[in-house]
Amino acid sequence: MKKPNLKQQYRVNEQIRGVREVRIVGDDIASTVLPVFQALQLAEQKGVDLVEISPNAEPPVCRLIDYSKFIYQQKKHQKEIKAKQVKVDVKEIRFGPQTDDHDYNFKLKHAQGFLSDGDKVKAYVFFKGRSILFKEQGEVLLLRFAQDLEEYGKVEQMPQLEGKRMIMFLAPKKQPSGGKKPQETSEAAVEEPVREKKAPQQKARKEYTGPKVEGEDFDD
Repeated sequence: MKKPNLKQQYRVNEQIRGVREVRIVGDDIASTVLPVFQALQLAEQKGVDLVEISPNAEPPVCRLIDYSKFIYQQKKHQKEIKAKQVKVDVKEIRFGPQTDDHDYNFKLKHAQGFLSDGDKVKAYVFFKGRSILFKEQGEVLLLRFAQDLEEYGKVEQMPQLEGKRMIMFLAPKKQPSGGKKPQETSEAAVEEPVREKKAPQQKARKEYTGPKVEGEDFDD
């Protein structure tokens, strides 16, 4: 569904009808209650518009401001709010009460990636049938998981048994802006010396600029 245009959300000047008086506010005016026709006259004297910003108040609140400037301020405010809203996904990782080390390390690596990307992790142990008898073992596994992820995330909810699942939530730790991952740094360091070794060979091939004599090889 399309959101209404900002200009359709506010009544301005002669559009303000059905009320006898309004409360006036502005940057250079104290809060004052005036009949609508006087508020319109005051706006005209100041060379601005009468904009209704709170129609449900008693009486409705109007602001003395240039309407174009008001709409610009509202759009700017909405953009600032939207920029601060960060979408966080929750990634699920499932364990069994008897998870082996290979499977554990595989899922640990995935959790590190999720947290590094700024996602939350929902880790849980699923107890099937009589395996619910090993709930203490499941709690130990989740606490070990949290400890191994200490550099990447922090526990948001300690392990809790909910039905056949023991659930724990991990939230990502904030990473420094502009920082590179260790893997990216090491790869750049390896590639750099290779480029330096190739440079002298390319330079040596360009030193001879005269005509090539048949039967001679100047590359040796």
